[in-house]
Amino acid sequence: MKLEDNKKIIDDLVDTFLKAGVISLELRKKGLIKEIKSDNTPVTNADIEVNNILTRKIKDITPGITIISEETSTNKLKESLKTFWLIDPIDGTSEYICNKEEFTLNAALIINNKPEIGIINAPAKERLFYAYGPGSSFELKDNKEIQLNCKKLTKQGEVKAVSYANNLKPEILELHNKFKVTEYNKMKSSLKFCVIATGEYDLYVAEPRASEWDIAAGHAILKNAGGKISDFDGNEILYGKKDFKNPSIILKRSSPL
Repeated sequence: MKLEDNKKIIDDLVDTFLKAGVISLELRKKGLIKEIKSDNTPVTNADIEVNNILTRKIKDITPGITIISEETSTNKLKESLKTFWLIDPIDGTSEYICNKEEFTLNAALIINNKPEIGIINAPAKERLFYAYGPGSSFELKDNKEIQLNCKKLTKQGEVKAVSYANNLKPEILELHNKFKVTEYNKMKSSLKFCVIATGEYDLYVAEPRASEWDIAAGHAILKNAGGKISDFDGNEILYGKKDFKNPSIILKRSSPL
């Protein structure tokens, strides 16, 4: 796909993501209907409503492309997917339920098993990010595009990391030491990718966990901003794997940090 075609897809999605974000906040304010899924993770009526909104729009603008969503039971067993959408309607559902701000709405277009287009809305933080090609990664603020280039905003000599938990597992602490992390802060959801793309943070590392729809949109945004993404062994992370499970992951603002 050409860059202008990718941009058109993002242009067509921005308003839908903004509106879906508003709806997610309105539904939370009214009071959520919560259930526990078979994998022991929570889901709410808002997850389903946002999923329906995003899926309808994506089907409308790219009708021939398969959609894989966390909240859709169909399509997850498909094999040999190369070009497809990955949607996580609300990433960070636990934070969303607890009235915290870090939850995000996510969609990524995977082309030849690589995330090329990504859009993430963090409605409670009033932050929207998207990317549609190399050097074309942005945050939308006051209807103005701010290009993301992973320029370091932390102090020289400091390595600021985001982490999935406050208490680090030994293998994560070992990597923090390797990269000379001077400070880390807990952050849930795909917002981690975005704040590394902006340069607010330098690093994120995680053992194999979660699923492809949790990271695909953020991967596209960080990659197209110039960031570095790999597994612990330095391998490229590809999408459409069996069960859509993630490998280990290292996000770096740049190399060196």
